[in-house]
Order: sequence, then C-alpha cells, then structure tokens
Amino acid sequence: MMTEDPDIERARIKDFYDREYYTDHRDHDALPWHYRLIAERLGNVQGQNVLDIACGTGKWLELMSSRGAQIHGIDISELAVHACERRLPKCDVRLGVAEDLPFADATFDLVTCLGSLEHFLEPERALREMLRVAKRDARFLLLVPNSGFLPRKLGWYGGTHQVKVREVVRSLAEWDALFTSCGMSVVSRWRDLHVLSLEWIARDGWRKWPVRLIQAIVLPLWPMTWQYQVHHYCRRTAR
Repeated sequence: MMTEDPDIERARIKDFYDREYYTDHRDHDALPWHYRLIAERLGNVQGQNVLDIACGTGKWLELMSSRGAQIHGIDISELAVHACERRLPKCDVRLGVAEDLPFADATFDLVTCLGSLEHFLEPERALREMLRVAKRDARFLLLVPNSGFLPRKLGWYGGTHQVKVREVVRSLAEWDALFTSCGMSVVSRWRDLHVLSLEWIARDGWRKWPVRLIQAIVLPLWPMTWQYQVHHYCRRTAR
C-alpha cells in the first residue's frame, strides 16, 4: 500500500529489490535472445552515450557496450548496481531513482528503460527527467506492460513478481497519452518476443509446458493490442 511520504515509499521499494528481487540472480544474469533483435533495430550506436534507467545487473548495457556505445546506468538497488559494476567495470553506473537522475542536461543520444516504468512512483516525473538528460535529437526506448494482454483480460495473469511492491499497468492508448503529455512521440511499437524461448517454455515445471508452448506460438501472431508488453520507440515531440 502506498504511504503518504514518497521517500518512505521509495525506501520500501528499494528494500524489496535489495532484500528479495536481486538476491537470486538466476533471472537477471542472462540476456534474452530477442534483445539482440531490438539492438539491431536501434542501428548504429558506435560512440553514442547510452543511458539505461533501472539497469539492473547490466546485461542490456553489456550488449550496448559490445556495439560500441559509451554506457551509463542507474538503479534503485545497491545489489543491482554492485552486480553491474562487476560485470562492467568501466560503466558509469549510479545508485538512484529515475525521478531524480544524477546526470547533466542534454547528455545522452539514447535513453532506455526496459520493463521498469510501470514500477516507478512518479512515471511522469521520470519521463521528464529522461527528456532533460537527453540531447535534442535523442531516441528513447521504453518497454512497458499492456493491460490489454489477453490472458490478463481473461483473469489468467495477475502481474510480475514486482506486483507485490508496485506495478501500474496501462493500455497502449494510456501509455501513448502519458508519453505525449510528457513531451515524447511514439515513432513505432515493437513486440516483445521473449516467449519464443525453450527456457521460457520450460519454466515453472512440465505441467505448464503445454500452455506456455501455445502462448509462445500464438503471441507473436496476436494484434499489438493483445501483446503482453510492448517496446515503444520514441522521439522528443517537435515544437
């Protein structure tokens, strides 16, 4: 439950990630294969300053670094930051929150936030901070969940592990309205294809394999409005 004091609430969220979410690294160390497809779509990042917000253990930043980017990250969890530092000793990674980024104005060519915006206390403030630290012609990649996800609408899916601390899920139209209100325009949307993986299908025991296999087959074919989560590729709104 939300408290009235945002500092107390952020301390509670930080405690969850430090004491529970990142204490088991099995779900955080391997980069899902489809992120390489996303990186290809982003094109050349050689020499560009890339900031990943809620960077976790740094697996996405590691891929960006391998493609020649100058990498920077921030996360609320000390465990995640330390793991990122071990993975990427030369990465500029900070401990902090998305609503108050400790970076200078107009610094980054690409700002990413993958699967985290729905967990922030003040997503509008976080988006405006992303715009502040981004260059005028910067690009933004935001991965967010979709309340129109068919199993969710049918009551078969209740959210991620993080729902126990904070998870606000919006429809694609609601996300678009939020981005627009903060000064971003959605250029395109890309499906999240993490379900196309034997590791994902086999997760949680053999009894769930048939259901997961069916989902892996049909999800890429469903319309965008039924997707589980969607990558939003954005630019600053022209003025």
